[in-house]
Amino acid sequence: MLRRLALRDFVIVPALELDFHAGFSVLTGETGAGKSILVDALQLALGSRGDASVVREGAARAEVSAEFDTPATLATWLDDAGFSNDDTLLLRRTIDAQGKSRTWINGSAATVTQLRELADQLLDIHGQHAWQGLTRPAATRELLDGQAGIDTQPLTLAFAERKAAADALERARERSDEIARERERLAWQIGELDKLGPAEGEWVELSAEHQRLAHAQSLIDAARQALEALADGETHAEGLAGRALDALQDVVEHDERLLPVIEVLQGAMVQLQDAAHTLNSYLGHAELDPERLSEVDGRLSAWMSLARRYRRPPEDLPALLASWRAELQALDAATDTATLEQALATSDARYRQEAKLVSAARKKAAAGLSTAVTQAMQTLGMGGGRFEVQLPPVSTPQSFGLESVEFAVAGHAGSTPRPLAKVASGGELSRLALAIVVTTVQSSQNAGDGAGTLIFDEIDAGIGGAVGDTVGALMKQLGRERQVLAVTHLAQVASCADHHYVVAKAQRGGSTASDVQAVIGEARVAEVARMLGGERMAGTSLAHAQAMLQDGKPGAGAKPSAAKSAAAKGRTRA
Repeated sequence: MLRRLALRDFVIVPALELDFHAGFSVLTGETGAGKSILVDALQLALGSRGDASVVREGAARAEVSAEFDTPATLATWLDDAGFSNDDTLLLRRTIDAQGKSRTWINGSAATVTQLRELADQLLDIHGQHAWQGLTRPAATRELLDGQAGIDTQPLTLAFAERKAAADALERARERSDEIARERERLAWQIGELDKLGPAEGEWVELSAEHQRLAHAQSLIDAARQALEALADGETHAEGLAGRALDALQDVVEHDERLLPVIEVLQGAMVQLQDAAHTLNSYLGHAELDPERLSEVDGRLSAWMSLARRYRRPPEDLPALLASWRAELQALDAATDTATLEQALATSDARYRQEAKLVSAARKKAAAGLSTAVTQAMQTLGMGGGRFEVQLPPVSTPQSFGLESVEFAVAGHAGSTPRPLAKVASGGELSRLALAIVVTTVQSSQNAGDGAGTLIFDEIDAGIGGAVGDTVGALMKQLGRERQVLAVTHLAQVASCADHHYVVAKAQRGGSTASDVQAVIGEARVAEVARMLGGERMAGTSLAHAQAMLQDGKPGAGAKPSAAKSAAAKGRTRA
């Protein structure tokens, strides 16, 4: 429930703090006084689009704060998002003169997206042109699905799978010649590389082997020279190191400081012997192999030739062959129409199964909604009228199912229901929209769903007379279960309210500003009389207003002195 609304430098409101209560409340005032500004402010606090135009002229920024009772359904969301979870939910938003917006939830910085996520749980707003949405197929379908409690996500996913399968089959049929040519090209290229049979890592190994074979004589000569220097020559390193070791060992007993040198020479002797052994082994296996060199040279040339042809580094040829094989496999799958047709049939069956479940739920909900709205029409000046929710089939499967949703209405007995969009009377459209809104709200209320606060922004436009009494009674009835706030021009509606606020516009210091007053007693009688008779409030208008208030809310006509005092206490100035 909305508890409090505070504005600062918002449009034509310098400052405003307004408390709200449970039950049915109305906002009234002259046309242009700024009644809908309060609704706009609430929408802004809940994430609607805002720009610098909402900042009062001459001010640095506009600020809107809305305080709600925290719904139990939002407890988990608040915890997961990192916001404090208290009994009170405080939403605050500012927009500066450059259009930059900042938002807070319970004192912590938030995003506009997070405000929007809260909106459906807190407010449900119905405007004076609500009937226009009821002429759009998407809106009517959403309304009916909401009444039926349908989760359309499985149907949407099934349609997406079906569409993907249908597109794949269509591409295979339309591009068969193109795919065949592409397949032929890939197959030829794969055949060329298959002749070479490049293995992963082979290029590196071949290059190393070619280096060894091409320089075999130089390697053998160098190894022989090294072996002679180490062990086989007339004067060699191993012999010299041995002589040095013998000399030191003869005298080490006279000076132990020579021991480290002896240990180093002993290690060197071991290493020299290992090196000589390795060189002997190398020379034992080394030989010139011109045939193998020619073979390796030819294979390297084949690698290089294909690498140049396909403009790739030689070492990339194995990966290139693998990628071409994968492409060929994909092309084969893309042209396998039998498999694609089976995939489409499977996904189509899955889609139609989901669609039939949705259709059955819509059919059941359509009957109930048709009956309920028809009953509501009888009390809204459309006696004998009939409302129908029609479900005409669509020619091809759609993401929303196998049928569209259309609202049709017969304004009086004996007439044939026609599509809502073709109903000419604006008054009928407004009344019908109100009947649908009240019916759907009551339905969601009975199911324990929906927002805690309902706002009707001049939805009673075009309605008058005895129908206005019914509208007021309906809203008062709704107010027993939920908080209802209505912006209205109808005295009949205003007289049924539990709480009454008057919006007035005045000149202050050369600029226009709005005031909002909570009125009771004599002040409320005067406002209802103004709504009945305009500026000229005759005694009959005042008496009529007093009678309406007594019928709508016992005790509304307080004594003049008490009324003035209460009105003064309930006043909130901008």
